[in-house]
Amino acid sequence: MTHTPPISWIDNPRARTIEQSQAVDELFPSGIARKTRAFHSRIPGYQVSPLKSLPRLAAMLGLGGIWVKDESFRLSLSSFKVLGGSYAIYSFVKSALGVDELDIFSAEGSRLVREKLGDLTFAAATDGNHGRGVAWSASRLGFNAVIYVHEKTSQARIRAIESNGAKVVVIEGTYDDAVRQVNDDAQKNGWQVISDTSWPGYEDIPRWVMQGYTTMFAETQEQLAAQGIIKPSHVLVQAGVGSLAAATLGFYSQLFGPGRPRSVVVEPDKAACLYRSAEIGDGQPYSFGGDLDTIMAGLACGDPNPQAWRVLWDTADAFVKCPDYVAAKGMRVYGVPLAGDPFVVSGESGAATLGALMFIMQRPECAPLRASLGLDSRSEVLLINSEGNTDPTYFRRVVWSGRHPVPEAYTTLEE
Repeated sequence: MTHTPPISWIDNPRARTIEQSQAVDELFPSGIARKTRAFHSRIPGYQVSPLKSLPRLAAMLGLGGIWVKDESFRLSLSSFKVLGGSYAIYSFVKSALGVDELDIFSAEGSRLVREKLGDLTFAAATDGNHGRGVAWSASRLGFNAVIYVHEKTSQARIRAIESNGAKVVVIEGTYDDAVRQVNDDAQKNGWQVISDTSWPGYEDIPRWVMQGYTTMFAETQEQLAAQGIIKPSHVLVQAGVGSLAAATLGFYSQLFGPGRPRSVVVEPDKAACLYRSAEIGDGQPYSFGGDLDTIMAGLACGDPNPQAWRVLWDTADAFVKCPDYVAAKGMRVYGVPLAGDPFVVSGESGAATLGALMFIMQRPECAPLRASLGLDSRSEVLLINSEGNTDPTYFRRVVWSGRHPVPEAYTTLEE
């Protein structure tokens, strides 16, 4: 039986020829992470999420270090997504009021918003985590939220959104169909869409969403500095529409310029819109067709965010696509670590980069990729656990019951 190989990749050598990206300067201007961090620190319950080190696994793989920014703790929502949704809503409210600064969570700030803007309804399409973050943010400000999900969204993720006060609408089709439908319905109903992907005429809010994510990396840099590390040498980041990936690479490109970390964008092979765009290679974003049926629900996106693509085309050193068993392996390795390494609860989308990193380091056919990236015993690799256990039933199927096992042809001696 023929199985899909764990790693397929495309090098992007043009990224190393660009010392200063116009897209990065436009979307992630200098100082933006300080602004987003200042805002998030005012949210009741805000805490810095952990940065966990996996030194034993790093040694097994021949790396200097593996660092995991663990977003499963973020504001009790088990995902980084609330950082983008909350900052976008805050920025929208400031823009609507015509003010430069506002403590939106204070009693006075909340009263001003209600008096000036009245009853607002925020709307979003989601695979789960973004919608939950928008619903949480809207409810904290006393506003309504309507969240659209596609028909394959799990009941656990739907219930999590509803528990934050939002109305959930299930539509036929994929995530991309939900994006189009919520935009149409919002225009009819006077709702304000908070989307993490852009389209012509709708660019401010997706930019604010991406900027909100940079708080993670402002935190990460402080945490690495405490370990005597100036920056990661490499970053592997998962991608759906590409907004998290663009925020990651945009932050590091703005901070370090040509000295930024080497980077890999990781996608499911059944929803590889950024990989396809890189494969075509003319600098334009391209959609990926099909039913997008992957266990990596948060990455099951067929249409790239055009804003994010501009950043990634300028800054990503490689694009990788991988089958579901790669993410499943990552979940299990996080959950059953080597002795001395910390335990990490990671959902399917959160674990994709760890699974990819392990195959990249251990498979002989990936030697050219390792060489082009310079992955070796001096490398300090940053991963983002973008979600925790957001679908408990499926989590148990993978971690307890061994669903999506690695095909025998791709197992290693260490296993």
